[in-house]
Amino acid sequence: MTDRMGPAKRVRQLRLVVEAEDFAEAVAFYRDVLGLPEEAAFAGDGDARVVILDAGRATLEIANPAQKRMIDEVEVGRQVAPRIRVAFEVDDAVARTAEATAAGAAEVAPPTRTPWRSLNARLEAPAGLHITLFQELGPAADRETEPGAETGQPL
Repeated sequence: MTDRMGPAKRVRQLRLVVEAEDFAEAVAFYRDVLGLPEEAAFAGDGDARVVILDAGRATLEIANPAQKRMIDEVEVGRQVAPRIRVAFEVDDAVARTAEATAAGAAEVAPPTRTPWRSLNARLEAPAGLHITLFQELGPAADRETEPGAETGQPL
């Protein structure tokens, strides 16, 4: 099935579901500090609660172990990330990192310029998430010429 924009998408949305022991702290951090708008909230029996936050465009980034190690080395200088790390694109990585740490996130590495022309900070955030706050430092077309930015290559 296709439409005017090309083949129809089989997946319409990515939702990352995170269990948070301190639900209120996690909601306050991601909604109020990072500024993810609340899309919906639901409650159920036994104090069951969920808040769905709009994080903008979602992508699923699949990296092999060598790539994961390389990103850790560039952003932090050592291996630190668990198997899953959540990255948020922001307009000002320095300011957003300061806000996040003031709100209780632990800075793992300060905003660092990467070879692929972004400014990336690494944090331990509420709900046990290892996060990257990243700011793109130029148009995508310019970043695509950086070493390691090849696309469309065979696996």
